Amino acid sequence: MRVVSGSAKGRPLKAVPGNGTRPTTDKVKEALFSMIGPYFEGGTALDLFAGSGGLGIEALSRGMDKAVFVDLESKSIEVIRANLKATKLEDQAAIYRNDAGRALKALAKRTTRFDLVFLDPPYRMKNGDELMLTMHELELLKPEATIVLEYESKYSYPEQFGPFEQTRKAVYGETAVSIYAYAPEASNDGENSIAEEEAPHD
Repeated sequence: MRVVSGSAKGRPLKAVPGNGTRPTTDKVKEALFSMIGPYFEGGTALDLFAGSGGLGIEALSRGMDKAVFVDLESKSIEVIRANLKATKLEDQAAIYRNDAGRALKALAKRTTRFDLVFLDPPYRMKNGDELMLTMHELELLKPEATIVLEYESKYSYPEQFGPFEQTRKAVYGETAVSIYAYAPEASNDGENSIAEEEAPHD
């Protein structure tokens, strides 16, 4: 793995040891960023199931001002720190070891707002849409934010739900990527029941 483009282009990235994480391949990463960028003029990104941190680091390399990395595994946190140091991007990053639901609540208390979110949960989890609705409920997203949802290609998420609309979808073997645009004015109260029912509790 490496940084594909931008200020840290070509820098190698460590992978998380073991089989517990599934890093996004360079090929998929390049295609993904061509859909959402490919470059950015500032902004804040969230890499929620960060693994090695490759997606958030790529976003920083391509012009994001700041990125927040969240993962529950201590091995992942160590690798993210090492990769940020190797790419000289550590001053633009915040790293939290936490599960996704608790991390979102903690970020909401800090009144953090995101322009770009990467959601790459383990394939056994099929709750990407619920997490997105939770972000909406917690007011974590800036208007017109972009959400990148990566998941098993055998599964499918709705094209539209709540304030989210799928603008692009691509399939790369067993991996599917859906790009969602966030338009909060397009939602109504009845469409947010999933977030209310499924939001994680302390």
